[in-house]
Amino acid sequence: MADEALDTQATKKKSGAIKWIILVVLLIVLGVGGWFAWDMFLKEKLMGAPQATEEQAPPEGQPIGTPIATGNEQLVSLPTFIVNLADPLGRRYLKITLDVEVINDKAARDLTAKEARIRDAVILLLSSKSYQDLSTMESKILLKKEVAERLNQALGGPQVLRVYITEMVVQ
Repeated sequence: MADEALDTQATKKKSGAIKWIILVVLLIVLGVGGWFAWDMFLKEKLMGAPQATEEQAPPEGQPIGTPIATGNEQLVSLPTFIVNLADPLGRRYLKITLDVEVINDKAARDLTAKEARIRDAVILLLSSKSYQDLSTMESKILLKKEVAERLNQALGGPQVLRVYITEMVVQ
């Protein structure tokens, strides 16, 4: 009889300890899950994602190769580009029209004089993109920066200030 009483007390202590262990593990799992949900889904919505703006002035000590606005900026419209996207099924295409802001009149003349080189660089860049690469606002801003870099490479120096997307259709 005494042995049974000791066994009952031991099982009560074990079951109480097991309950506490399960409770602690459950709280840890809930805490990690809550942190993950906050970090992945709610943080940007509640805290506000930083806005990428094109109109911000570059900081002092610009990197070499960055075009500097002089007050003589010119806007040049490029002809419309129609390219197939790099999707697996190959059924989507992109129609896009770009306006390019360059640093001066000479850069505008260079841009029109080197139209074949410019179109080639832009077509190669655009045709390497997939629908997923162009679906978000951030990806469109990145595309504008990539186009500006390609144009500066084709022109042989930092002559492009900004690229504006004036028409864009993905079908």
